[in-house]
Amino acid sequence: MSAISTATAGIISATQRFEKAAASTARNATNGQDILSDLVEQIDSRNAFKANISVIKTADEMLGSLLDIKT
Repeated sequence: MSAISTATAGIISATQRFEKAAASTARNATNGQDILSDLVEQIDSRNAFKANISVIKTADEMLGSLLDIKT
């Protein structure tokens, strides 16, 4: 599996995690329940998203460098 396809799968996973945590935050906030763990999950999934974006950017730069070497 290539780095780009792995990172893309990671982005999808992080997005799903974030959306689930955001919905849980809204639901728990309206019910007066604790939202701290939901907020932590949102931050964690945001960091995972950023990390996967960095992987894609790096893979793109490496591919560009490789193409530059070939020409």
